[in-house]
Order: sequence, then C-alpha cells, then structure tokens
Amino acid sequence: MSMNQTPMSERVHIGFFGRRNAGKSSVMNAVTGQDLAVVSEVRGTTTDPVYKSMELLPLGPVVMMDTPGIDDEGELGSLRVKKSYQVLNKTDAAVLVVDGTEGASPEDAALIDRIRKKNIPYVVAVNKSDLASGDAEGKVCQTLGLEGEKVISVSASSGEGIHELKEKIAQIAMAEETEKRIVGDMISPSDFIVLVVPIDKAAPKGRLILPQQQTIRDILDSGAVSIVVKETELKETLEHLGKKPKMVITDSQAFAKVARDTPEDILLTSFSILFARYKGNLRQAVEGVTALETLEDGDTILISEGCTHHRQCDDIGTVKLPRWIRKYTGKEIRIETTSGTEFPDDLEKYKLIVHCGGCMLNEREMKYRLSCARDQGVPMTNYGILIAYVKGILKRSVQVFPEIAELLG
Repeated sequence: MSMNQTPMSERVHIGFFGRRNAGKSSVMNAVTGQDLAVVSEVRGTTTDPVYKSMELLPLGPVVMMDTPGIDDEGELGSLRVKKSYQVLNKTDAAVLVVDGTEGASPEDAALIDRIRKKNIPYVVAVNKSDLASGDAEGKVCQTLGLEGEKVISVSASSGEGIHELKEKIAQIAMAEETEKRIVGDMISPSDFIVLVVPIDKAAPKGRLILPQQQTIRDILDSGAVSIVVKETELKETLEHLGKKPKMVITDSQAFAKVARDTPEDILLTSFSILFARYKGNLRQAVEGVTALETLEDGDTILISEGCTHHRQCDDIGTVKLPRWIRKYTGKEIRIETTSGTEFPDDLEKYKLIVHCGGCMLNEREMKYRLSCARDQGVPMTNYGILIAYVKGILKRSVQVFPEIAELLG
C-alpha cells in the first residue's frame, strides 16, 4: 500500500445488490462514471463479489462492491447467494437494484429485511425506468413496504436519476461516519511518543505495516512527535531522549522485551491493543482472554486473521500464538485458523477466538465478527491482548485506559 492511499478499512463500503440482470453492475458503473464491473445481457455474469477502491465525490475514498444475483439457482448459485449476503457484513451503505420492468421480488424483500436487521443505511434504485410502464416506483414501494424517500427511479443506460442516486448514497453513507482516533485523543501537542517497530522477515521490505502507518499519521495530526525505533534500540533511545515520552507503543511480538526496557512511569501499550479500541472490541477482548484459564485438553481455539499474506517460517498466527497458548495453559489445545474474508457462521465448537487487530477490516465487519462470537457465547480476544496476558503484562499495557484496567482487578 502506498503512503498516499487511504487504507481499504478506512473507506466507506458501498454495496450493490439485487437479482440477476436487474442491472446492478450497470447502475454501479453509471454512479461511478467508470466501467468497474463487467456488464452483459447474460444472467449471472457477476459470479463473485467485485471490489474496487476509488474516489467518489462528495464522499471521498470509497470501496464499491458489486455482488452476484440474490436469486441465483442450483448448488453453485446458492454459494453465490451466500457470498452476496456475506458482503452485507462489511457494507456501510447498501443499494438494492430492482428491475423496474419486472418489479420487486420475494428475494428483494428478504434482502431488505436482512439489511434492516443489520441497521445498514440503504436506498432502492428502480432501474430501467426508461423501459418500465406505469408507476414502477410506486409498485416497488408497495411490494417492499417502503416510504417514497427510500426509492429512486433510475436508468443506467440513459443516465436518468443517476445524479440523484449518487447524492442519496452520499447522504446515507455520510451519516455513518464517526470521528475516531487511534491514539490522538490521549496525547497532546509536543508529546513524545515512541513507537517500537521490529524489523524481521515478516516485515514488508521498504515499508511499515498498516497499523504502524496509521498510528504515525494520527500522532502527526495531533501535533505530537513520533520517534520510531527497533526493539534493540529502545533502551538506549529512552536514556538519551532528554525528555520523558508520554507513551511507548510496541508491536505485540516484542512486548516482553519492551516492557523490561520501559520504565514503569511511562505508559506502555501496543498497536494491537490500540486497534482493539479503535475497532470497538477492547472491552470484549480483555474479558475474553481470561478464557485461557479454563481451557482443557482437546479444546479447540480459532485463530482468525482479517487479511491474507505469505506466511513465514515463524508466522505469528500459525506458529507463535499456538506455541504460546500451549505453553501457558499446559494443555493439548487444537488450533484452527482462518484468514481474509473467511469467518465461520457456526462458532459453537470453539472455546476461544483469537483475532488479529483487524487493520484490514472495516468497523462494520469487525463488529459483525464480534457479535457472532457474543451471540454464540464464545469468548473472543485479539493477538496483542493475548500476548500481553501470557507474558504477565496485560494490566500494565491497558493502564492507558483506566476503565479497562479495572476489569483486571
């Protein structure tokens, strides 16, 4: 990722849904003014979700998502429908495209019901208005039980109503935006913040990983000073700074050494813990990590990552975490892993879920995963919190959040 690009996880995710041949791809292309998705008269041309990062005024950085038809048929078709419904888990604003010449269907009604249950802002685009006869928009409103302001007549081919649809999408998507900070709300201008960034085989050559980039930017936006060092240089750096830093933020894998080298009167935390708060799951993650104390031989843990990457020989998710968990518990624990968009619907067989910091997932998808675990009664924590816990330094690493530190007694 280039330093001048907005991360996908920070972009507004706009999903286009509907039946096959309703014109989802055509409407999305018309809204963006670009040929982002393949358009064809053949039903079911879109067989997998299509994601495209772009700038869309007046919203700014967005991810446009085209999906397979929600009325697809057969065994393969049902898998495609499932993929479309999974896209809802990361959708900040939904556009249901209905064919105005055919009207709304039971599949459309079922999708609207799911959208409402997930509290996703949405608009219904009645496409092919240039070909539809009668009051197509009114009929869709009646079939789906919608108020008129939720429905807009458009024609992807002629451009009719596309400007109004674009403005409506911006309106509902902007309502979702929130002002959140990674660390900026806890620091003041001119504060020194030391960032500990190990450089090993897993570190991308020539750049920092996303959480480190975003944290540095947030510190700069606050008028504070970021000082970036490797874990081997931390102790000497702190001794020669000439000014006590407000906080030390470390990569979780270096937690133990950084804790030893950081004086007790300096706040200490990790990128992973900051991102747990940023994604809205810090309290749940701190409460969930204590499930380690109740694990038994044969129990199964899920280790889940939000991105896919080339795994190194000492990969944290598949090698280091399982090793630390088994050493801490002294139990024969079964480990399963998932990555990217894969996250199981049924979690009940797991005694604990350990998730990455979620830097590649938007807030809505992270909250969906959290709610899945909570609803099924499965404790869930994250990498940094688990590492701090098994190293015996979790309480110190959350002192920066007094209300969370209280949970640990």
